[in-house]
Amino acid sequence: MKNYLLIFFILLALSPIFSQNERAIISRIDSLNTTAIELYDNSQIALSIDHFKHAIKLSDSIEDNYGKAIANSTLGSIYFKMTENEDAEKSYLKALDAAQNINENYLIANAYLKIGNIYANGYLMKNEALTYYKKALAAAKNINSLAKENRKDKKQILSNIFLSISSIYLDYKQPEDAITYILRAQQEQDSIGISPYEKSQLAFVFGRYYAQKGALYNSILNYDNAIIILKRLDENNSQRNLMISKIYKQYAASLASLNNNEKAYEALLNHNKFREKVINEEKVKQSKFAKAKFEIEDYKRDAKEANEEKNVFAKTTENVQRVNTIFIIAVVFLCFSLIALFINYQSKRKLTATLQTRNEQLEIAKNEAEKVSELKSGFISNVSHELRTPLYGVVGLTSLLLKNNDLNTQDSKYLRSLKYSGDYLLNLINDVLQIGKIESKKIELHSNSIHLKQMVINITDSFEYQLEEKSNKLFLEFDNKIPQYLFADNIRLSQILINLLGNSLKFTNKGNVWLKIILLKENKDLAKIRFEVIDDGPGIPESQQKVIFENFSQLNRKHDSDYQGTGLGLSIVKNLVELFGSKIELVSNEGLGSKFSFNITFKIDNEARAIEDKKSFKQRLEESSGRKILIVEDNKINQIVTQNILKKENFKSDIVENGLLALEAVKEQDYDIVLMDLNMPVMDGFQATKAIRAFDKELPIIALTASNIEEVKAQVFSSGFDDIIIKPYDDYEFFQTIIKNIQVRNSISLE
Repeated sequence: MKNYLLIFFILLALSPIFSQNERAIISRIDSLNTTAIELYDNSQIALSIDHFKHAIKLSDSIEDNYGKAIANSTLGSIYFKMTENEDAEKSYLKALDAAQNINENYLIANAYLKIGNIYANGYLMKNEALTYYKKALAAAKNINSLAKENRKDKKQILSNIFLSISSIYLDYKQPEDAITYILRAQQEQDSIGISPYEKSQLAFVFGRYYAQKGALYNSILNYDNAIIILKRLDENNSQRNLMISKIYKQYAASLASLNNNEKAYEALLNHNKFREKVINEEKVKQSKFAKAKFEIEDYKRDAKEANEEKNVFAKTTENVQRVNTIFIIAVVFLCFSLIALFINYQSKRKLTATLQTRNEQLEIAKNEAEKVSELKSGFISNVSHELRTPLYGVVGLTSLLLKNNDLNTQDSKYLRSLKYSGDYLLNLINDVLQIGKIESKKIELHSNSIHLKQMVINITDSFEYQLEEKSNKLFLEFDNKIPQYLFADNIRLSQILINLLGNSLKFTNKGNVWLKIILLKENKDLAKIRFEVIDDGPGIPESQQKVIFENFSQLNRKHDSDYQGTGLGLSIVKNLVELFGSKIELVSNEGLGSKFSFNITFKIDNEARAIEDKKSFKQRLEESSGRKILIVEDNKINQIVTQNILKKENFKSDIVENGLLALEAVKEQDYDIVLMDLNMPVMDGFQATKAIRAFDKELPIIALTASNIEEVKAQVFSSGFDDIIIKPYDDYEFFQTIIKNIQVRNSISLE
């Protein structure tokens, strides 16, 4: 009995110590959460996540479910901003579990709402989002609202949930279901003070509702109100810019429905402007997040290495103790021998550890180099796509305007200048991409049937502005004995000729440049052709004739301002000519001009030549006119360019904005061909083509993309596409591809 009483009094005496220790841990958890939020605000994302995880571990140690719920919820929000949706959902589910353990309805509702937001971003997962939103609503209704602060929190989260549910119904085009939740959100907002952003959100949702009900003027009034509110906020607020972009897009649709096309176009321009802001801000964020991901991986690797070292140390310590025991008990007389062996063992261990550390450092350096290389390749690919897309609009719209006979001389000159600038920028992009692929040995030639003479004429015509600018003359001497159709990589061959002609025209003033194409040899299947680019410019000193074919190399001139450039053109020419199995030749003397030449053997396309003998390209184009084409493109300017180019040659066309709408259109109407963009919202071109191929194997589908052909070719053809057209494109090649695929379909139908 005395022993039991003693134990009781000891526990009673220790209880204050345990309470104090628990309070200290709770205080530490709060401190960690606060520090983690500050670190995140200062872009130290990896450290922020580390602090949150530490706070979660401490919460687990004392079963502090409230602290665990807060830390996991905030950690989930960080992962969500980093687009790590799987990790975000795991964190929110842990927060939900902790909140349910203490029956904290506000935290339960908040967790359900955030999980719903993850699913709301995916078009095909909006039903799951709606389910989570309704669970959030049920929990929010049960929030204890006796305290004034709790009442405000309850109304705030109810307003957010109602708006989220109404947005899902509006996405499903169910305005009657949405209005109930919109009005309930308005009721909750009216009873408390809310932020301008939330006011604009409510106005936007009202605008969408009225638009779907056909009350377009009410819709426009609400969109105006939302935009006015948002424009008062900080211009650098990405949430504000994203909301304005969304509103302008819906705004444009309402104006277009009222046939107010001028204002609709202005709204679309504003949509694109704010969308570009959001994209740029998102790129900055993603670069920070990418850096954070690498840091997180480093943390994981360091932790793993530390744990392994700890285990090795523990095992080593155990072994040493065992050896010492045996040494003391049984082998005293071998003391000196064992000491010598121990010293030797320690030396080897140190050497092994040193080698292992060096190997690990080398492995880390290798991984970092690979990451940097991948980031560089991805960046160049993304930038090229982002540049090609607007260039397609610039070059396309300029070409369309130049065909207008009502232009005065000044406007025509300005447009030719604009087209030259667009073509120059496109060639520059191609050069930068080309040199990267040549260095990584990822480039290979593609065999396409080409009309060589027409291709060369298109190339020489593109230098019209540059010829006027320097008062030069360009002469084409084409050997008419050359077969009309050959198999070749038209993109690479064009790039060689464009770079050589551009180089000669750049260094020649008030002079002459000749492009000579000569048939050297021909048999039934092959034709050996010589290409020569000759100018009467200043010539190249013999000492610099080898240097100019190196990357970033330029001639030393007295007036450098006259000869600006990247120094990549001739390097690319040399490498591409070698890829064709040939060698670039240079003959030049100072003051007497230069001659660049090379020979290439092509396979003759006898089948295409037989068809051409019967019908010209113009005849085949006229036969194909009147066909109905579906254009699948989300960029408004690109829609205008593609549709007008087709209209010029009397093709009929319809436009849809994404792959899902394309799938519905193909099911409802008969089209002769589909021009499908690859990168689109809702459903991309790859998914749409696979879906169409499930019920229509014969409909020609051509990928119309600004992406680099080497990067998308395999995925394009494995998805069911018949062909690829790279934007910006040449009109002749564009219609050649369309005609070819229409004729293939007709031949299949006849069989």
